Amino acid sequence: MKAVEIINEIRAFCRQNQDPAMVDKYKRYFKDGYDAWGLANGLATAKAKEMLTQPGITLELVFEAAPGLIKSGKYEETFFVFLLAQGFKKEWTRFTLREMENWFIIGFTNWAHTDYFCGEIMSFFFKKKIIVMNDLESWRIAENKFQRRAAVVSLIKPMKLDTDFQPYFTFIAPMMHDPEREVHQGLGWFLRECWKKQPEITEKFLLKYKDTAPRLIFQYATEKMDAEGKQRFRKTKR
Repeated sequence: MKAVEIINEIRAFCRQNQDPAMVDKYKRYFKDGYDAWGLANGLATAKAKEMLTQPGITLELVFEAAPGLIKSGKYEETFFVFLLAQGFKKEWTRFTLREMENWFIIGFTNWAHTDYFCGEIMSFFFKKKIIVMNDLESWRIAENKFQRRAAVVSLIKPMKLDTDFQPYFTFIAPMMHDPEREVHQGLGWFLRECWKKQPEITEKFLLKYKDTAPRLIFQYATEKMDAEGKQRFRKTKR
């Protein structure tokens, strides 16, 4: 089997099962555009499972096929890369993540790919102790804004299993003035989840930035607070 055969098989499957109605259904969730085949839920997962049973398919071949699929811009084609790569989890190492990191450069262009990558792929690297938080230091200043978002969203599942939040706050502090909306959303989401577990220390961190950090971070971070709690994090009027 060759990488081009993987790409061709996926695209033939997508053409055969495309549904413009599904594209119309989901495009409202993507402010920057939604280029998709419109596959019904579950079809890509089932097809990926079937492909993983084929003789000759390897993780190396998946990585060879990945650039062509991700560069296409088609929503489902990037998800096929994720699904096929996940079939080889037992082979993943620190070097595997470095190879996957290139996917951001190739073309991660939306929050959904990023958040799936964080929740399903990055969480595995943390769970198996293949990486630690500081391995993502360079992600905080990456050119791709979705890689910067991933630097913090990847920490949500590990954080929930931890008791000492201070290292996490130290890690994300340099990101609190990032210019991009998608990063603000990721930071706010992370801090909201921190607040659910340890509100006192999370609020102390938030108060340091309430007058300087983007307001969208606080909109997300304080979402579960009552009105009085949210009031504490309003920007001071000058």
